[in-house]
Amino acid sequence: MVDTFLFDLDGTLLPVDTDKMLDEYFLSLTKKLSSYFDPHFLFKSIYQASMDMINNLDPSKTNKEAFFDSFLKMVNYPQEEIEALFEEFYLNEYKELGKNIMPNEYVKKSLKILKKKGYKIVLATNPVFPEIAIIERIKWAGLEEDCFDFITTYENMHFCKPHIQYYEEILERIGKKAENCYMVGNDVEEDLIAFKLGMKTYLIEDYMINRNSKKIVATQRGSYKDFYEFVLKL
Repeated sequence: MVDTFLFDLDGTLLPVDTDKMLDEYFLSLTKKLSSYFDPHFLFKSIYQASMDMINNLDPSKTNKEAFFDSFLKMVNYPQEEIEALFEEFYLNEYKELGKNIMPNEYVKKSLKILKKKGYKIVLATNPVFPEIAIIERIKWAGLEEDCFDFITTYENMHFCKPHIQYYEEILERIGKKAENCYMVGNDVEEDLIAFKLGMKTYLIEDYMINRNSKKIVATQRGSYKDFYEFVLKL
């Protein structure tokens, strides 16, 4: 019996073109820190450290630890001070990136209905960002942090999408079996892989990503409106 819904954030709950949003993020961050680091060097360093974090499969390291293990080898700067600079960015310039994003009403209605019907709701966003950034993007989606029973961040997770260990860790953290869950996302590779554990999946097609032209295997698929109508019938 399904009693839990896992939701991706970017391109799913948050109606954005993920690649465009990331481009704007990197541009804004490197500009913010241009007085400390060469922008091109900083971009390359953050990108490489992010990839090392995504590819890390050492369960003893949080994603944050994996990121800084890699990043600080390239950037000779105290971690405490660089974290303070990042936090200042997320508290200020980062918020500007969401000012023109319009929340999707079907998303807000769907979560409200699921909550009312008693489903557990997990924000299963790829945990490559700190909690402060993820909470900010939740607001961009017109939602609140307390909409979710659990939120994956780079501080509290040890794996990233598309690794199946990411979904296994979520199940362990929330005390659910795969057959209890629906994974809802827009990325064919990163989100639909949850079916390999036995989760049902719903592909949101409005901002669908299928970079490697993989065969689409989903329990359900459709638009934001289609998902809303699906939720109404549960």
